[in-house]
Amino acid sequence: MLKCFIALVVSTTITFTGDILLDRGVRRQIEARGTECLFTAGIDSVLRASDFVVGNLECPATTVDAPTYKRFVFRAEPQWLDALRTHHFTHLNLANNHSVDQGRRGLEDTHRQVMAHGMTPLGAAATQQEAQQPFLLTESPRRVWLIPTLRLPLENFPWLPQKWSVSQEDENPLIARIASLRAADSTAVIIVMPHWGWEHHERPEPQQRYFARRLVDAGADAIIGHHPHTLQTIETYRGRPIYYSIGNFIFDQQKPINTRACIVSIDILSDSIVVRTHDIQIRNCAPILMGEK
Repeated sequence: MLKCFIALVVSTTITFTGDILLDRGVRRQIEARGTECLFTAGIDSVLRASDFVVGNLECPATTVDAPTYKRFVFRAEPQWLDALRTHHFTHLNLANNHSVDQGRRGLEDTHRQVMAHGMTPLGAAATQQEAQQPFLLTESPRRVWLIPTLRLPLENFPWLPQKWSVSQEDENPLIARIASLRAADSTAVIIVMPHWGWEHHERPEPQQRYFARRLVDAGADAIIGHHPHTLQTIETYRGRPIYYSIGNFIFDQQKPINTRACIVSIDILSDSIVVRTHDIQIRNCAPILMGEK
């Protein structure tokens, strides 16, 4: 008797988007047209095909009104987070230079609001030590760790590691943390999400390239960066993808350099990962897949 066996391929898809701003020009779009104007069918097709969607929330989402003294200060209305959850976002990174725009109370409330709207905040916690802990995203088909990290100084904001903080771990301890994760589990997938770089420039700085290679040498499987507000160089080092900046996602900047970006999807299989890049362009604050009408 001939027996047929069907092998089931188990995989998990994680999609990463760039900076999400829900203030300034985006606020005006939402107030005039509602949050649905920020999403298209093409974008939804990518997000809904993913098991997890991770975005960088580039503003506090809070009712706390306590602006820090700095040049650019943002604040979103918490109820607007519903739109992100509706469009399949599952995790929001807070390890960036705008999460404390409304002070520590604003950061704490944003953390609470993200959870209240059905998503998981990353890279921020009640102490610096807690904020810099790697996040176990899934164990199927193998463990996937996310490590968000802010590589920039916070403007006019004191370093108080025993208070509410975003992850700002120093370079060498971060390298050691990744090496420790890799030593503990050779099959784990480790994805580093640095908020770094020079704004409005299409190439990374030399020290970023050096640091990125140190991250991979320590055990990182992929690096998905943001902050420069444009799409930067994409490299492969030792077979690992390095996206220095995937650019904006929902944002109000209109110069051509700021409207070029991408979304990154990573398919995790039991013995490999497959990385896919979705090129996007931003029009009227909303991301649109290249080729989408």
